[in-house]
Amino acid sequence: MKPTHIEHIGIAVNDLNEAIPFYEKTFGLECYAIEEVAEQKVKTAFFKIGDVKIELLESTDPEGPIGKFLEKKGQGVHHIAFAVDGLQDALTQLDASGVQVIDKSPRKGAEGLNIGFLHPKATFGVLTELCEDPNK
Repeated sequence: MKPTHIEHIGIAVNDLNEAIPFYEKTFGLECYAIEEVAEQKVKTAFFKIGDVKIELLESTDPEGPIGKFLEKKGQGVHHIAFAVDGLQDALTQLDASGVQVIDKSPRKGAEGLNIGFLHPKATFGVLTELCEDPNK
C-alpha cells in the first residue's frame, strides 16, 4: 500500500458554528460542505487548501468517538487521512503484518468515501485514516 496523497486533516471542535467563521475570516477559506455522518455521531465541515482538505468535526453525541475525544483531550487535531487505492487490500495487508487496525473492513465516511482507521498505538500516537473514493 502506498498513499496517493493526504486526503484531509481532521480537527475536533466543540461548535461548528463558531469554528467555521474562524476558518473563513482568519484564513480566507470557504466552507464548501457540511454533512452529518449519523453512524459516526459526527457533523463535519470541509475546507479545501490546494489538494488537501481540512475537516472540522463536531460531535452529535457525547458518547460518540468525537464526543469522547473532546472530553478527554479537548479541541484539536484528531486524525490525518491518507487517500489509497484498494482500501480493503490495504487494511487486510496491514492487519496481517501486525499493524493494529480499528477497521478490518471499510465503512462509509463523509463525502461518500470508504474509510478505515489504524489505531494510534500502531502509528506513533496519530489516529490515521485511510480513504478511498469508490467512484474512482
